[in-house]
Amino acid sequence: MDLAGWLLSFSSWAQVTVGDYGYFGVFLVTLVGNLSVFLPLPGWAIVFAAGAVLNPWLVGFAGGVGSALGELSSYAIGRGGGAVLQKRKDLQKVEAWVKRRGFFPVIIFVAATPLPFDDLIAILAGIVRYDLRKFILANIIGKFILATIIAFAGLYAMEWVLGVFA
Repeated sequence: MDLAGWLLSFSSWAQVTVGDYGYFGVFLVTLVGNLSVFLPLPGWAIVFAAGAVLNPWLVGFAGGVGSALGELSSYAIGRGGGAVLQKRKDLQKVEAWVKRRGFFPVIIFVAATPLPFDDLIAILAGIVRYDLRKFILANIIGKFILATIIAFAGLYAMEWVLGVFA
């Protein structure tokens, strides 16, 4: 199956899952959507649509927790590959910077934006062995912010979007 077909299959599965399971479906879709590294899956489109029919705050929470836990795959890649890279001087400098200045607000900021840097930050957090609990908490906060904004956008803009594409 080609990439386009796979993305279409994922979108169909996501719509059915959210339709059948509601908030838990949003959680599952965002979890699976964020398990992929560097391949953006259309999970946020489902959060947008779910925000139009479900409580946007709860959609934001379910989507935030699901997508934050999905980022653990990138963290694990960094953790596993970090042993090989740990000896490099430039990574030792990054690790020292993280310990001096803190990485928590950086993770929140990157997680709260739709930019594709969250996988890189998660891999870096794994490489420098950033505390897993802090990583998860910062990711949940950032992803909750992003998912809630997208859910509210769905609440207020879905009718307009359907008018444009109908």
